[in-house]
Amino acid sequence: MDKNNSYEIIIKPNRSWFYIDWKGLFHYSDLLWFLVKRDFVARYKQTILGPLWFIIQPLIMTVVFTIIFNRVAKIYTDRIPPYVFYLCGLLIWDYFSRCINSTATSFLTNAHIFDKVYFPRIIVPLSSVISNLFAFGIQLITFLGFYFYFKLFTQAGVNIKPNTFIFVLPLLLLQTVFFSLGVGLWISALTAKYRDFTFLMGFLTQLWMYATPVIYPVSSIPEHWRFILAVNPMAAITASFHYAFFGSTTLSLKYLQLSVVATIAVFASGVLIFNKVERTFIDTV
Repeated sequence: MDKNNSYEIIIKPNRSWFYIDWKGLFHYSDLLWFLVKRDFVARYKQTILGPLWFIIQPLIMTVVFTIIFNRVAKIYTDRIPPYVFYLCGLLIWDYFSRCINSTATSFLTNAHIFDKVYFPRIIVPLSSVISNLFAFGIQLITFLGFYFYFKLFTQAGVNIKPNTFIFVLPLLLLQTVFFSLGVGLWISALTAKYRDFTFLMGFLTQLWMYATPVIYPVSSIPEHWRFILAVNPMAAITASFHYAFFGSTTLSLKYLQLSVVATIAVFASGVLIFNKVERTFIDTV
């Protein structure tokens, strides 16, 4: 071999639990984008409707929410048309729940790859979070179609008051990316050792949604229960989406600031526990 063209790769053990191999992520960027494409394509490869399910699912859920919570339970939505109100809440919530469900089994579903070839393990959950952004984009276009229809062509449009806070939504989406990745890293690490979490995930996600103002406005929460917004970052993020698009719902900057602090804590601790479990994962599968 020509000495000028020879090279070697030295793989060193990760000594720090907080360490993220940024150089390795850049080096394996092709693998990252391959996994992103795999996650997106494989999910609906053998379905008839394919990515249309990203549109159909929230629409069906919105119809169900409108019938049960608005018509039957009489949970009102601050004079906002319930259909578009629920679509807005589901927009960011679906992204979050899809991320944590897809990253929950990162270790288990990719064990056959981990024991054969080296690459930064965090690439797998990271690819799930990125691939789900495509579904978010499709649902965003669907929501905006209904949003502009209700705003421009219905009498309820006078109650829909978008404001400049809408320009902050990309930052809130980025916060959701980090928060969902942090939660996903925690769950994937716990699932690697305690398989019970694979059965609990759907149930816990459903409960979490009801603790988040997806189907009800913040104004409907009694004052003595609003501490939930302080301990649930998704509550402040979802309320911020409602406020940005509709203007009439309640938004507390204090809770939003607390959600940012909680997001940083969850992401940092998620990286820590993921790196810890990563070292001995293959021995425990």
